[in-house]
Amino acid sequence: MRVMGVDPGLTRCGIALVESGAGRSVVALDVDVVRTPSDMDLADRLLAVHTAAVHWINTHHPDVVAVERVFAQNQVSTAMGTAQAAGVVALAAAQNEIPVRFHTPSEVKAAVTGSGRADKAQVTSMVTRILGMQTRPRPADAADALALAITHCWRGPMLERMAEAERRAKAAQRHHQQRIAQARAAAQEVRK
Repeated sequence: MRVMGVDPGLTRCGIALVESGAGRSVVALDVDVVRTPSDMDLADRLLAVHTAAVHWINTHHPDVVAVERVFAQNQVSTAMGTAQAAGVVALAAAQNEIPVRFHTPSEVKAAVTGSGRADKAQVTSMVTRILGMQTRPRPADAADALALAITHCWRGPMLERMAEAERRAKAAQRHHQQRIAQARAAAQEVRK
């Protein structure tokens, strides 16, 4: 499975591509950081992130795009910019019919370090070790994008199976409820 991991942001947006192998083996295929200046118009910054995402999708043909789920931060403007960047990346994936999966920062930290409270240095160190890299990916946005891709390689298939089981259970429940409603309707017809 090829996973494009994205650590969304307007100033720096980390993008990485990882391929999973047997077991928990993963290989980094590419990593980069899209940068836009803070004095650039917001629409142009979002266009730059979208254009980069489209280029990566067209170049690498990922099976899925894993994006960091935006959560409430102290700075609302930072959270807004991060959410907007995540949105244009999700749009690029949807335009190419590629599924998008969101992972929280604590899920990613727990997946790669074993602790949902790990700091950026610990995440970078473990990403370097997991991927067998000679040098640490820099800046942290690159390491975070790799960590997102690794997380999805390791957890994505299980999450997909759980979601499918939940869809099937809900469908079975709806079918069961329809049968009960039909039986009640039939019983009422007999009473008339």
